[in-house]
Amino acid sequence: MPRNASTAAVPTTAQALGSLLKSARDIMRKDKGLNGDLDRLPLLTWIMFLKFLDDLERQREEEALLAGVKFRPAIEPPYRWRDWAARADGVTGDELLAFINKEETVRPDGRFGAGLFAYLRRLTRANGDDRRDVIATVFKGVDNRMKSGYLLRDVINKVAGIHFTSSEELHTLGALYESMLREMRDAAGDSGEFYTPRSVVRLMVAVTDPRLGETVLDPACGTGGFLVETYNHLAEQVQTVADRKTLQTRSLFGCEPKSLPFLLCQMNLLLHGLDAPQVDHGNALRHRLTEIGEKDRVDLILTNPPFGGEEEKGIQGNFPEDKRTAETALLFLQLIMRKLRRQTRAGFSPARAAVVVPNGTLFGDGVCARIKEELLKEFNLHTIVRLPNGVFAPYTSIPTNLLFFDRSGPTREVWYYEQPLPEGRKNYTKTQPLQFEEFAACLAWWRQREENERAWKVPAEELLASGCNLDRKNPRGREDITHLPPEELVESILDKERRISEILNTIKGLLAVKP
Repeated sequence: MPRNASTAAVPTTAQALGSLLKSARDIMRKDKGLNGDLDRLPLLTWIMFLKFLDDLERQREEEALLAGVKFRPAIEPPYRWRDWAARADGVTGDELLAFINKEETVRPDGRFGAGLFAYLRRLTRANGDDRRDVIATVFKGVDNRMKSGYLLRDVINKVAGIHFTSSEELHTLGALYESMLREMRDAAGDSGEFYTPRSVVRLMVAVTDPRLGETVLDPACGTGGFLVETYNHLAEQVQTVADRKTLQTRSLFGCEPKSLPFLLCQMNLLLHGLDAPQVDHGNALRHRLTEIGEKDRVDLILTNPPFGGEEEKGIQGNFPEDKRTAETALLFLQLIMRKLRRQTRAGFSPARAAVVVPNGTLFGDGVCARIKEELLKEFNLHTIVRLPNGVFAPYTSIPTNLLFFDRSGPTREVWYYEQPLPEGRKNYTKTQPLQFEEFAACLAWWRQREENERAWKVPAEELLASGCNLDRKNPRGREDITHLPPEELVESILDKERRISEILNTIKGLLAVKP
């Protein structure tokens, strides 16, 4: 049966796609080379990545033919998906593993040449088409860990049933892929990767309101949550072909040095409609701060930079001598301040940023205080949203905050908004996370600000006089007194001890670099 006839029969429903992906993952569980979702999801991702590219190439080839222009594929035969993967009875077993993994091997066309990954890693840009650079960069950090070429063929055959040219199926697959990313994030929690909850991402995008024509950056983009949400926000503003070109080529930028999240970010953005993601596969902190000029600056930065980590001396040397520190959160905060466009463009708002920071950043002194002094004097730190306990569960119980600042001038006053826990809840958990709808009161307050039981403001002069301590408690808040059963009281004490230990570790890191 012709391939088109067989694939056309597959319904493009969430149930069918979910079943297909579940079958692929079940097959991977049988392979001895894979260990958990941290191995399985990346493998499934690079396979889908190549299928997606081939479907996109077919579509563009047809468009070029209709337009009467020459088409040059990003991937040449016999390395295209259609050449080695499309046929269910195609190359398999040890022959398939050799073709994918080895530097040189017998290709599907019978000739001797580079293996698949070796070929993809050597691709370079041609005729202004940056897809080749994207492909080469992605596959520099990809390995095939499956030991069985027969099981790998079974997985490939499952992915062959996905139609990446169907907008309906792409939308459904994007949602399914996000659910798999959440599973991978849960598995990655012990490795120190704290991923931003979707509800928090949506809030930050909603209140900063990216506009088409602005440049948006996430310098620590991970798997692309902020970039995807921003893309969806901007896509609603597209009305013309020119608008679409602006969205696709001049709007979204990211940076992610780790290979696994970089690969997942690329696929995440591709599935949501960005044709050629512009994500830098390097450390955003690697450039000297003084060398960042106006041409390197952007209109909006949305990010959750890593915190609690330490950067090497070479990276610290890129920052002013009196503001050098090993603490990644403080280095990223300086980078973000430097990367915001200084001159407001006609028709647009002043450059602005929304940043997730731990509590330690609010009360830290020494280097931390000097950075906050610059923030208050050179930027308008207009809002701090204080998030409740457990928002980042299960990754960390460290309390977190959202900083919102812009280039409209020095800070006159800082508004604080304390996001409450739902009635009767003590914290959030993995199974009961924060929902976007819970920010309804915050969003309503944002548009028409008044002091209330959850919102208050502090003059900038008072904050500067206090040594730039931004850790301000709600003046109208009250501690609820509850009498817990003994077993719950013990667990509550243990949880507080764990939090105190984490906070002390953060403080130790800050003190270690205090002059």
